[in-house]
Amino acid sequence: MADRLKQAAFDHPIFEPIRPWLARLGDGWPPLELLNGFAAERKLANARGLPLRFVAPDLLESANYELRVHDTGAVATRPENWHDLLNALAWLAFPRTKAAINALHAEHLPREGARRGRVRDALTLFDEGGALVAVSDASLEALAREHRWRELFWERRSAVLESMRFAVPGHAVLEHALEPYPGITCRALFVPVESRLLTEPAHALFERLDAAAAAWFAAPPAGLTPLLLPPLPVFGYPGWLEGSCREAFYADQRYFRPPRTDSARTGRSIGA
Repeated sequence: MADRLKQAAFDHPIFEPIRPWLARLGDGWPPLELLNGFAAERKLANARGLPLRFVAPDLLESANYELRVHDTGAVATRPENWHDLLNALAWLAFPRTKAAINALHAEHLPREGARRGRVRDALTLFDEGGALVAVSDASLEALAREHRWRELFWERRSAVLESMRFAVPGHAVLEHALEPYPGITCRALFVPVESRLLTEPAHALFERLDAAAAAWFAAPPAGLTPLLLPPLPVFGYPGWLEGSCREAFYADQRYFRPPRTDSARTGRSIGA
């Protein structure tokens, strides 16, 4: 890639879902033809079944970004831009989720006019900064929802490593993760899974999470708002950041904010 320091950062586990395509990008900045070759291999399509393709932005294009994706399958992708490249890779890793989010944007846009409503606020927050959390132990999900970070990531770190996995489709978070820090926070969607799935190959887990999230966004809960997607400081995951091997790491309330009295009542996991 263009920046060798940032290339080294791709070794981090947060990039695991997009790693199959990262490994094929080569040394130079990837051209759109390469990304579109990946899209064809993956048979990417929007919710209408139109083939997805990554195109150079058109300065004369007046259509809304989300409507253009929905109406034509064209995803505006700026050259040599980390944010847009990681968005393209997120499409490759989580195609069904991305298509469902785009379809819901397109459904709500005509109702809202120029002002984005709470549903699209939630969609944008997840698209840019979402995390899919596979969890086979409901007590761990409860600790996360209640912001009991020290208990979750320190006192029960062995259980977290065994029973909880993070997969991040949020491309803005992936961009921030090129230079990670403890305060990087996602909006979480919890997906209960059987414990055996957490021991299978990673691609099987990511496919399961993509399908579950797509189904959730295709038929979202009534009154969808950002409150249904609780915050999650993903770099608290044991081993994801230097310093997380010390209890004091989780005492810094700038990054690991204390419990909220209402947090246990906001949101719900898929299937709940």
